[in-house]
Amino acid sequence: MKVKVGRILDIAEIHSGIFRKPVPAGTVIYLQANHFDDCGHVKPSTVLAQELERDDSVEKHILKDQDILFAAKGYRNFAATYSEHIGPAVASSSLFVIRLKNSKKDIVLAEYLAWYLNYPNTLYYLQANAKVGTIPSVSKVDLSNLQIPIPAIERQKKILVIAQLAEKEKSLYNQIAERKHFLYNALMYEWAHEE
Repeated sequence: MKVKVGRILDIAEIHSGIFRKPVPAGTVIYLQANHFDDCGHVKPSTVLAQELERDDSVEKHILKDQDILFAAKGYRNFAATYSEHIGPAVASSSLFVIRLKNSKKDIVLAEYLAWYLNYPNTLYYLQANAKVGTIPSVSKVDLSNLQIPIPAIERQKKILVIAQLAEKEKSLYNQIAERKHFLYNALMYEWAHEE
């Protein structure tokens, strides 16, 4: 089966997040780039505080399940898939919100699109074309025109399973390396103090 290729603007809508001043006790989470790691996961140490009041201007920007957030500003670009279990949230202005068109949800998985955006070659391309000012910024036009391969849904699912396993393997390797380092240091310290 031949893999289709399409631009993001053909399969999704893209809009910018919003800028608001956080309030001490709000009802909506204000998602920012610093809440996520480079793989697009909410950092384990992050507390997602409800920092915005839910009014008409915020309501129209409430994220929907499976929206993709893309960190477009700064030196750290990544994509993250929003899940409604986090709670009502809006994206800050440093993030683009990519929402699959309803007519395309049966041919593209949001998680696959996020994975493709996080793929090193994709990030390299976007960063190489970023507008350079005080901070680099990926433009909405460049993101919209990015061409992505769209394999069959089953293949997208397989890619996501392998990506998840590779990420888990990397995490386990890092844990093993940390424990080995601790063990070696403890052993050397013990030897240094032996008579």
